[in-house]
Amino acid sequence: MLGGIRHGACAAGKGRGCPARTLPAPPAEKPLPATPPLDLPTTGPVPAVPAVPGLTGLTGLGLDPRLVDAARQAGWQQATPIQALALPLACQGRDLLALAPTGSGKTGAFVLPLLQGLLGQPGLQDARPRPLHALLLAPTRELAAQIQVQVQQLAATLLPGLKTVLAVGGLSINPQMMALRGGAHVVVATPGRLLDLLAQRALHLDGLQLLVLDEADRLLDLGFAEELGRLLPLLPRRRQTLMFSATLPDGVAALASQWLHQAQTLQLPAAPPADLPDGAAPSRGVTQRAILVDTARRTALLRHLVASQGWQRVLVFVATQYASEHVADKLQRAGVQAAALHGQLSAGRRQQVLDDLKAGRLAVLVATDLAARGLHIDALAAVVNHDLPRSSVDYIHRIGRTGRAGAAGVALSFIAADAPGSELHFRLIEKRQQLRLPREQVAGFEPAVVLAPLPVDATGGVKGRRKSKKDKLREAAALAEAAAVAAARRPLKG
Repeated sequence: MLGGIRHGACAAGKGRGCPARTLPAPPAEKPLPATPPLDLPTTGPVPAVPAVPGLTGLTGLGLDPRLVDAARQAGWQQATPIQALALPLACQGRDLLALAPTGSGKTGAFVLPLLQGLLGQPGLQDARPRPLHALLLAPTRELAAQIQVQVQQLAATLLPGLKTVLAVGGLSINPQMMALRGGAHVVVATPGRLLDLLAQRALHLDGLQLLVLDEADRLLDLGFAEELGRLLPLLPRRRQTLMFSATLPDGVAALASQWLHQAQTLQLPAAPPADLPDGAAPSRGVTQRAILVDTARRTALLRHLVASQGWQRVLVFVATQYASEHVADKLQRAGVQAAALHGQLSAGRRQQVLDDLKAGRLAVLVATDLAARGLHIDALAAVVNHDLPRSSVDYIHRIGRTGRAGAAGVALSFIAADAPGSELHFRLIEKRQQLRLPREQVAGFEPAVVLAPLPVDATGGVKGRRKSKKDKLREAAALAEAAAVAAARRPLKG
């Protein structure tokens, strides 16, 4: 599991699990005035602030000029639309629920206000023990590590005494407890490991001022609802909370009602149509394509596309850990610098693979859906669905790895021409996204035969899903005939 080892299996020390969590009592505080629940729809666009047409400068958004200069030196020349919407309100101390597609710059929308708040407390860096200013929760250890790096990069010159601690599962808890000695100004954590540290009294939340939940929908997808429910009563009620999500399922709407106080809901102007169930849309910079190819020739086609298109960095998605290793091995034997990324790799190995891709030592990363959310890889030219995703939401988050923050990218999906279920499944994804892509064929990789997909009824169900014996025999005969024709056309080797 990408989000880290959960509950008692967190490997504290030499192979021992963490002791059972006995969490401290919630801090006693004066009650806040009652807040009516947020009126959030679970489908369609949520109430939005005025539209922002495109990228804008960082000035005029309420940021300290020193922070603007530091952001520009780090390469943040312009604010993305979601940043332009969120920054003025966040810098005023408002609670926010921000809904934006994957790759729209949500991280900057909370990192910049975080540092703005720290700049407004000049004696904070010298105080001992260090007071905890901000807690950032992320669903996966890789995303948490990326957030920590961005905070440290922007704070390097502005706040040289700032201490940030990464607290994630899958690693020994002891070094993280040592890092928290003397306190920390910013903690970036996964929910399970955060509860472990609270149970060990290595961290106290009494003075917390800013709480951020990044990828809130993914937090729930990975089963962190119980951990979040246990964490809520331990938080000080007088705090600012920023919640970011790519989609708005029922769980996220309920989470927002519980965690946010008099919050402003933000959504990008490029909202999906009201009847789009998942409330998600791909980035405008992503060109989507669908290619028909025989199942057995997908990897060969992938190798051809990498070479012919001149892609320097490619992320390829497959369905299983075995497929990840298998496809990466075939590419390596063909001379392509490729590696696998999946949940069975150690934390160190996964980070090394990601670093190799970002540094250009790898051209192709073959991953399971482990990499579908939260990862940011600069100049990622293409995403390839070697195996189709299970759902339209997974599809959006996969292709969202490219075309990030206004950049251009391409997303290719291989549709197995010799498997009618493949075409049918992709049509259902298209239906959910209100999308229809032309089916392409690549010269030299034309399928031997294209089987007609099963019909889809008006409600999205599949008619005749179970094939009759005669249908199976006809299909097998058609495949055999097509294979014989293809074999006859191949030139003899002599």
